[in-house]
Amino acid sequence: MPLSQIFDVSGSAMMAQTVRLNAISSNLANAETASGSAETVYRSRQPVFSTILENERGSAAGGVKVLGIVESSTPAKQLYSPGHPMANEEGYIFMPNVNAVEEMANMISASRSFQSNVEVMNTAKQLMMQTLRIGQ
Repeated sequence: MPLSQIFDVSGSAMMAQTVRLNAISSNLANAETASGSAETVYRSRQPVFSTILENERGSAAGGVKVLGIVESSTPAKQLYSPGHPMANEEGYIFMPNVNAVEEMANMISASRSFQSNVEVMNTAKQLMMQTLRIGQ
């Protein structure tokens, strides 16, 4: 693999982790949002990644792409709160199926992965600069 393709691989991984971090922040922002029905309650969202084995030109470059964002099928939490303005006829509200502890662990993992790819790009840049200095 040419050294320049490392930037493509790391860049695609950084973009994927950015999508992951955005999904996590959306999940955390909506973790305490109540709803009056199970159908309208916010559901945890997670990105789905896929490996890129070759680029458009047919050469083996590699990388990561985001196939989409899926909603969790875990049922929403149902709480009895008859005084809540969003309560249904039976007095229940529905809370999102977001687990804040899992989301924080995912955030740490995504940010470390992003940071690792920044280090890969910086190392590749330093190697290219050292290669250019050899010819001086």
